[in-house]
Amino acid sequence: MGVPCSALACPWAGSGALAWERARSERRAAKGGGGVRAVAAKTSVRQDCLSRQTRSATPGCATVLPFPLSSCNRRVILIVCRSTQGHPQTIFVRFVANKGSSQVYKPCSSCQPSPVQLHLLRPLSTMSMSPSPASSASGHASVSEKGHKETVRTYGAEMDAEIRAHAPALRGRRLTAALAFVAGTGFTLFGYDQGVMSALLTANQFESTFPQVKTGDGQPSNHATLQSFIVAIYEIGCLVGALSNLWLGDRLGRRKTIVLGGIIMIIGAILQTTSFSYSQMIVARIVTGLGNGLNTSTVPSYHAECSPAAKRGSFIMIEGSLITFGIMISYWIDFAFYWLTGSSAQWRVPIALQILLAVMMVGGIFFLPESPRWLAKHGRNAEALAVIAALENKDYTAESVQLTYHGIREALAAEGTNSPARSPIREVFTNGRSQNFRRACIGVVNQCFQQISGINLITYYATLLFQRLGINDVNSRIIAAANGTEYFLASIIAIFLIDRVGRRPLMLFGSIGQMATMIILAVLGSVDSSGAKVASAVFLFVFNSFFAIGWLGMTWLYPAEIVGLRIRAPANAFSTASNWIFNFVVVMVTGPAFNSIGWKTYIVFAALNAFIIPIVYFFFPETAGRSLEDMDVIFALAYNEGVSPVGVSLRKDVPAAGTPEADEILGVRSRRSSTSKEEVERNKE
Repeated sequence: MGVPCSALACPWAGSGALAWERARSERRAAKGGGGVRAVAAKTSVRQDCLSRQTRSATPGCATVLPFPLSSCNRRVILIVCRSTQGHPQTIFVRFVANKGSSQVYKPCSSCQPSPVQLHLLRPLSTMSMSPSPASSASGHASVSEKGHKETVRTYGAEMDAEIRAHAPALRGRRLTAALAFVAGTGFTLFGYDQGVMSALLTANQFESTFPQVKTGDGQPSNHATLQSFIVAIYEIGCLVGALSNLWLGDRLGRRKTIVLGGIIMIIGAILQTTSFSYSQMIVARIVTGLGNGLNTSTVPSYHAECSPAAKRGSFIMIEGSLITFGIMISYWIDFAFYWLTGSSAQWRVPIALQILLAVMMVGGIFFLPESPRWLAKHGRNAEALAVIAALENKDYTAESVQLTYHGIREALAAEGTNSPARSPIREVFTNGRSQNFRRACIGVVNQCFQQISGINLITYYATLLFQRLGINDVNSRIIAAANGTEYFLASIIAIFLIDRVGRRPLMLFGSIGQMATMIILAVLGSVDSSGAKVASAVFLFVFNSFFAIGWLGMTWLYPAEIVGLRIRAPANAFSTASNWIFNFVVVMVTGPAFNSIGWKTYIVFAALNAFIIPIVYFFFPETAGRSLEDMDVIFALAYNEGVSPVGVSLRKDVPAAGTPEADEILGVRSRRSSTSKEEVERNKE
């Protein structure tokens, strides 16, 4: 509860009052016996001291009042605000206890906050009665991964009841775990749907229902293409779903988009399960792809926007691991039902089981809040603050919550200042300080690289590849399932490396390993011996390992990190569409390629992986250890200096988002020049 500013009998009480918290260093100093300790004593004495202090205080400064009056162990912060004319306008007082609790004296109802920037000076000595200009810190900054914590305005005091009314039921670790579960379920569903067709293509009941997929001796030559088409058409559905997010993503919000995608996937899975003709299966897979495209272009952004910066990489890499988990269980379920050779349940049940995962995802999303960044973007500030507070398991007045919220507002302000009249879709194609087009292109290329590496050569055709090596029907399925299991286990390694090693090193490591493996597979394929075939099977496992560490989850994390908030939904729609376009191309050409050029197909993918390496090195900035808003600063600074953002991203001197230096870089406001001596004298008068 606050006391109106009129209760302080302050001669400057009026509009524009601001509440700011002191820096952590001051609190630590106070606990250790240093700094300034002030107390609130009798009203008349306090008023007298405030009056004397405001006469000498410099407008735009915050000063600790040295009250040597009592022993209640509190410090008083005096803030003098500057009006647009440069005259002192408002005073605001806050009592801060040493243990972190506080009594805030709020402005009266007629006072409206004004967006002025305050510079907080170091504490006065207990004998001094004038502010020290020795040092200043930003009055509105954002939290970065490196632990930059600056003093900020306390937002939300005027809508306290509304913020608390919107508080999510889950908080802290429970909320984080629920987010990870729902997002993970979505990606497990994605992986399951990718892998389930691998072994079904050669199941006798599937071939009986869809004879167009049968290949080999005595079969028409176009069956290899039809077999690839029934697999690849799913990617076309995913492409359309991802592109539809250009219009739906920001309009519906993250949660509603995921629910819509899940429902469409359920419908598609039902249609697949009940298919009795090739054309019906084609349509059913397109419908399923529509839902998956919506989900894969939304879930990574949603999870990234709800994750703390220091753990964001690990959280999204867990999602990548769960893709392989879905692939793994699909292989083993296919193998389990392979033995039902006399029933169509051999293929219908494995396809139908994905409905269970979709229901879990849709049901779980109703227990989760909306993304705080999407809420802030749409002016729902009370809800945004409530969600940030719940994610951090703190009150909305906590310093870290306020810093995060302010960083989001600042990013929105910067994007709105640079291009206020454009729609987010049109803004994707702009550059300037924001470098939106460049950043969106990096995301698109990143997703493309994942697919042209050749991973879906194995994911979709694992059983067929092992059969081509002369392994019998049963053993090829067992080895394919074992391959999926090893794939999942290898992906866990990336979870522990992503935030320690960084994004760029892992991508480079994965690409170099993939290139070398494809070269070895091509050499072994040219040798017709049993030993070479066994070694080829082993190196298919090796390729999966390199990909799982370097690229599996990376393309769901990196595009969401690299772009700004204003264009995140459309940019992720474009990048995810890139994934599905090249996924379709790879899956579509793989069958005919092996029929035509055999082992030489591996040479093509070796060359593509070699092409990836220099592009990543020279054009992909590092995002590890940066907040989503910090990337705006990095690209703006690179633009201002005319240098590559890659080099800027590796520098240690880039200011954290929200600091005055970052404001200047972003073009939100110029750095406030120091107040001239004449202005100070005029303000005193």
